[in-house]
Amino acid sequence: MDNPTVRAQLEAAGVEVGVIHRNLPAPELTARSLARKEGILAANGALVVTTGARTGRSPADRYIVDDQGAAGVAWSGPNKPCGTDVFERQLERASEYLRRREVYIFDGFVGAEPVYRLPVRVVADATWHALFAHTLFLEPQPIELEGFAPGFTVVDCGALPADDEGGVFVGISFARKLVLIMGTMYAGEIKKALFTVMNYLMPERDVLPMHCSATAGREGDVALYFGLSGTGKTTLSADSSRRLIGDDETGWSGHGVFNFEGGCYAKVIRLSPRAEPQIFQAIRFGSVLENVVVDPLTRAIHWDDDSITENTRATYPVDHIPGAVASGVAGTPRNVFFLTCDAYGVLPPIAKLTPAMAGYHFLSGFTARLAGTENGVDDPEPTFSPCFGGPFMPRDPVVYATMLEERLRVNPTQCWLVNTGWSGGPYGVGKRMRISLTRSLLKAAFSGDLDDVEMTPHPVFGVLVPTHCPGVPVKLLDARSTWADGAAYDRSAAKLARHFVENFQKFVGRVPQYMEAAGPAVAGQPSSRQGGGS
Repeated sequence: MDNPTVRAQLEAAGVEVGVIHRNLPAPELTARSLARKEGILAANGALVVTTGARTGRSPADRYIVDDQGAAGVAWSGPNKPCGTDVFERQLERASEYLRRREVYIFDGFVGAEPVYRLPVRVVADATWHALFAHTLFLEPQPIELEGFAPGFTVVDCGALPADDEGGVFVGISFARKLVLIMGTMYAGEIKKALFTVMNYLMPERDVLPMHCSATAGREGDVALYFGLSGTGKTTLSADSSRRLIGDDETGWSGHGVFNFEGGCYAKVIRLSPRAEPQIFQAIRFGSVLENVVVDPLTRAIHWDDDSITENTRATYPVDHIPGAVASGVAGTPRNVFFLTCDAYGVLPPIAKLTPAMAGYHFLSGFTARLAGTENGVDDPEPTFSPCFGGPFMPRDPVVYATMLEERLRVNPTQCWLVNTGWSGGPYGVGKRMRISLTRSLLKAAFSGDLDDVEMTPHPVFGVLVPTHCPGVPVKLLDARSTWADGAAYDRSAAKLARHFVENFQKFVGRVPQYMEAAGPAVAGQPSSRQGGGS
């Protein structure tokens, strides 16, 4: 099944391979994966695989090649440089490895909007990794494979260690337009490497790349959902009353929004048909399940079993979700939601943000995770991830925040801060917000019922809290009033505000003063918030 054009393109990129299998359909890839004993079929028809020692991303082993193509990279945090000589040595090892092996190639696209899409090629010796790519990325039409030239190529050698100690190497070369993955079978590295590539390339084309899900209402109104793990992003965007555009990676151009992907990669630990029926039913033949536990005889899936990892995952095409937007393209967002699971119990269940506040909270990317161990739970731990996706942002986060704020200023888009965490006290004292309550608040935003409601600035965070909302008890809207001890609330709010201010210090002087002023007021410091920001 040799393809001279594809082989020549790979050799020009410095990669030699054995027999080429290109763009095989999902049933054939599944059959070959089973024949190669890479996995087994679950009772629901999905292919079940395990990823070995690496059951999640390896951020400490992700590098960007410091070459002429990386001039816009912010060399800090997750963006670690490596020399071209290091990358070339690893690429030579990968080429030597693949030269003796059959490879499975997926040629397709990232980016549903044709004007902005990136042609990508995934080269893998693991059949199920090709199935992963087939499921996650956008499949080309047959005519589009004629003369196909990749804008970026992923060379995936997960079974080949990066060194004698079994190490991992994930390298991105913007000059060579190559991603090299070695030493890890966790397929999410493929997805997130290409997301990183899009996050680098799209701002140059005036497209804001976003780590968020997107839905459209029956009238076409678009909503975006940002949030770190555990905030409810996947659950809230899987809404039978709305149509899914994409569940994780979205671009916002001058024309509207578009999904980067053709599929979903959902965390499925403790998945249930009652809580998340759309996702549960989407996982079937053609899907890949990573690191879930199945009964060896019945092949029934033990969704609650985390004995392999808490990070169990499933892939499925977007069109497995009933009513999904087939094109992956929609209009300008009417609502943007920043979801946070505040285990301090301080933030209101919903609050409106001005564009300046939105820029501040976007750069903060806050959630409060539980510091629990097997011996108990201590104080919540604040977590800040710029743009709600810091590990995948190769440029300075200020670049993305500035683009978001500009879009909020010029478009009829409302931005909301939504607390899906605790009310009535911190974890251990208060109670977690009911998902039904959060859905009621989002429904009010969708319908416009909050547009003309009186808003009261929060005394510490300044965010604009609605005084009432249809179907929601007034007392729940004011976070302080839900606490039995108002003084204890004040202390907790002040503590959380200090965390925000301390985290934002790295952006002070690099963003407009009005954005700095849109953060919380901290006792002992002069209040710089002037009317909540423009």
